[in-house]
Amino acid sequence: MKRIALILPRFSRYGGVERFGYNLSAALVDAGYAVDFICARAEDAPPQGVSIIDVGRYGLCRAGKLFWFVLAAERTRRNGNYDLTISLGKSLNQDVLRIGGGPLESFWALSQRAWPAGFARSFKMFRRRTAPVNLLIKYIERKQAASDCRMVCVSHRVRDWMIDSHPSLSGRKIDVFYNKPDLSLFSPLNQEERNLARTEFSLSDNDILISTATTNFALKGVSFLIKSLAELPANYHLQVAGGRNPSKYIKLAEEFGIADRVRFLGKVEDMPTLYGRSDVFVLPSFYDACSNSVLEALACGCPVISSRDNGSSYFLPDEQIIDDPSDYMKLAGMISATAMKDSCEPFQWPDDVPCGIEPYLQLVEELLNK
Repeated sequence: MKRIALILPRFSRYGGVERFGYNLSAALVDAGYAVDFICARAEDAPPQGVSIIDVGRYGLCRAGKLFWFVLAAERTRRNGNYDLTISLGKSLNQDVLRIGGGPLESFWALSQRAWPAGFARSFKMFRRRTAPVNLLIKYIERKQAASDCRMVCVSHRVRDWMIDSHPSLSGRKIDVFYNKPDLSLFSPLNQEERNLARTEFSLSDNDILISTATTNFALKGVSFLIKSLAELPANYHLQVAGGRNPSKYIKLAEEFGIADRVRFLGKVEDMPTLYGRSDVFVLPSFYDACSNSVLEALACGCPVISSRDNGSSYFLPDEQIIDDPSDYMKLAGMISATAMKDSCEPFQWPDDVPCGIEPYLQLVEELLNK
């Protein structure tokens, strides 16, 4: 039996990359492989057949903890005599590298736009560039880019960012495998279910519900979404899912006189119902490798607006992609036009775009049969 190792600091079912790692480990076992999951801590029981190797993550700061983990994971990888190693994050050596977040330089360049120009932005960038953990991450990124491993990016946007940051990759084969939601969970509500979900949320037939979901309100443009809501008629409402303190954004809504039209829901367990009761899902993100929430909303039949610098916007029509998330006036017009469409064709996953777990299983088989 072929032995495969997965490397990721946190083993869990909460979080995008963590949930993907969990699902991939289960799929590899189902395909007949012996799977070890090398991590710093395990927060969930593993799928049947997956062995957890917890190497710990010791240190007095983030840089120290990351340094410990990558060295311990590398030692475990070398001693494990694996047939194939798949890294889902920061590692020193691997056969397959899944790049799920993009290079640090691209993230810095694009995400800084989420904060107003001036001292606050400059100080934030200074702290980022001088933080020891980021210096270590940049070293790991350079080492990974220079390695001969097979690279997989989660979107074409991430692939472009990687090549921009590491020009030596321009002539190299880089696969693009998009995330894909669990379609048994994320699917459109029928009309009766949708009516019930909207009634329970105190919505009338005339109300238009905008939704968004994020744990980083600044990066994902929530302040500009609130400002765009202020430009829309009084029957437009906004729901925000995400477990973060919203006090700053509640105050902003109050300043614009629309606090009664904005609901911060905290962490939401039943996301399919949130998408199902919505008229449009909007994620004006300043940086997103490949937003799962956009793909989930599409799978649930909800029209979506997002930004050019979100890898998931690859699946959106051009009129529903915004170039500048801070242009709230344009965003308001896009929301109105999208919500007022007479009909919306159900989203169909394109056959010619690799998505989900299956392409990884095919890649593993290809590499092991070389």
